[in-house]
Amino acid sequence: MRMSHMFGRTLREAPGDAELPSHRLMLRAAFMRPLGAGIYSLLPLGWRVVRKVEQIIREEMNAIGGQELLMPVVHPADIWRESGRYDAVGPEMTRFKDRGDRDMVLAMTHEEIVTDLARQEINSYRQLPMLVYHIQTKWRDEPRSRGGLIRVREFTMKDSYTLDLDEAGLDEQYKNHWRAYERIFRRAGLEFVVVGADTGMMGGSASHEFMALSQYGEDIVLICPECGYADNREVATFERDPATGEAPLPMEEVETPSTTTIQSLADFLDIPLAKTAKAVFYRGDSGKFVFAVIRGDLDINETKLRKASGEGGLTPATVEEIRAIGAEPGYGSPVGVRNALVVIDESVRDSPNLVAGANRIGWHLRNTNPGRDYAPDVIADIASAEAGFPCPTCGAPLTAERAIEVGNIFKLGTRYSQALGAEYLDAEGMSHPIVMGSYGIGSGRVSATIVEQHHDDRGIIWPVSVAPYEVSLMWIGGENETEPQEAADRLFDELTRAGTEVLYDDRPERAGVKFNDADLIGNPIRVSVSSRTLGKGEAEIKLRAASEAVFVPLTEVVPTVRGMLDALYATLRDDARAAGGSME
Repeated sequence: MRMSHMFGRTLREAPGDAELPSHRLMLRAAFMRPLGAGIYSLLPLGWRVVRKVEQIIREEMNAIGGQELLMPVVHPADIWRESGRYDAVGPEMTRFKDRGDRDMVLAMTHEEIVTDLARQEINSYRQLPMLVYHIQTKWRDEPRSRGGLIRVREFTMKDSYTLDLDEAGLDEQYKNHWRAYERIFRRAGLEFVVVGADTGMMGGSASHEFMALSQYGEDIVLICPECGYADNREVATFERDPATGEAPLPMEEVETPSTTTIQSLADFLDIPLAKTAKAVFYRGDSGKFVFAVIRGDLDINETKLRKASGEGGLTPATVEEIRAIGAEPGYGSPVGVRNALVVIDESVRDSPNLVAGANRIGWHLRNTNPGRDYAPDVIADIASAEAGFPCPTCGAPLTAERAIEVGNIFKLGTRYSQALGAEYLDAEGMSHPIVMGSYGIGSGRVSATIVEQHHDDRGIIWPVSVAPYEVSLMWIGGENETEPQEAADRLFDELTRAGTEVLYDDRPERAGVKFNDADLIGNPIRVSVSSRTLGKGEAEIKLRAASEAVFVPLTEVVPTVRGMLDALYATLRDDARAAGGSME
């Protein structure tokens, strides 16, 4: 490809609202352009990267028995009603009516659609197991799209679906996807960890996320450097303090003026935070009031609380709602409240004689104990794990890292097949629901995440497997110097004939402009010829990731470049072959 005819031009500066490195660099390097909030056009360079990512995905999906198909991006709403998700999913799902006044939705994901296909196409146990996948457009009306391709509203995803006879079959396909994902991300040059995760709106019994570590990531993962434990903070646990065995003491009121926070209460009474009970108030999606109580030195994990309370979503309660159940903001406790679901953390169960609110301004209660002073409806782990907390497996201090989710896998079980009636007949003619799994990778997000991990102050440093081109070629010379351009033209033809992907900067630009653009775009190898190098019969070759260039005879450019590329590909290949070692 000659840059003089390339669609898209590089920019010296990124727009001011571009926050993440990948967003800034992919705009500046002419990989993409915004159309609206969370909606991007991929220019030729960006589309080449995404297609290469998708090709890696295809190869690894096919290697574990996947069959590629294509499902629609527009769905009748009725099929989402069958699964129960039409009303459960919020405004991130776009609903509309067609010209026949039928309710329709834009695809967020395709569990319902693949289940509909399964109930049409599968009727016998002899047809199972099966794995199908597609790479298709999705639409999620994100309330806060940001970071370029990291969080968008329109995106492309590979979603695959497994269909099995039983849980044992699902377990095997789950493991196959885990290992395939490890190979995909290693081939793409990503550093990642695999963590346990919340199943969210997908449902099912288990989920894992593949997290690329990045200081700009929106997710936080808790990792044990000693034993390898890793979970998304949404579900992470930690080693709890043992129950003290302290005998319950009589409850008594104590005046505590101006102590509306746990810290001010602990300071006033000169007690540790761990001797207090923190009350947090929510309104659930069902309309139920959820009263959560946790030890004062811990924080509520809303994902865990949502599961413990059985609510699809939680909203902070208003002052009026809090007072309506008999509680008082800043001085609340479950003692004496009414019409509320009281959920306490295990820390409250195991820590007797905590100081809690008295539900009147300026007063607290010493020595509150669940069971005696109030009756909790649910006792569960609703605490948020933090860096420094002891690992639940080995007790070593956990570390917290920011990360970007690049892939996820879910054990759906029979969640969708039972709802939609996707069944098979066994050898005895008995009917059973198909056991399903769902597995996603966003190709655009993967591409942007690679940039997050592979860049410097000059631009992108693409791994060779996903680079838009393998080589950036350029000539350097003045208006009256024809030799460098002629030599570069010959090298362009020779490299292309040798099967090398070349982005040839044939523009009559200054040397600095060409070098800067080559570094910005980030192809793995740069080849340049100038009057100076030609005087020695040489060309300059530099790896984008290296600090120094080498000079080789013009006749050796093609074999030298091919050797460098082979070494780069081999490194990624060897890394991918090792995939699977970290499988739980």
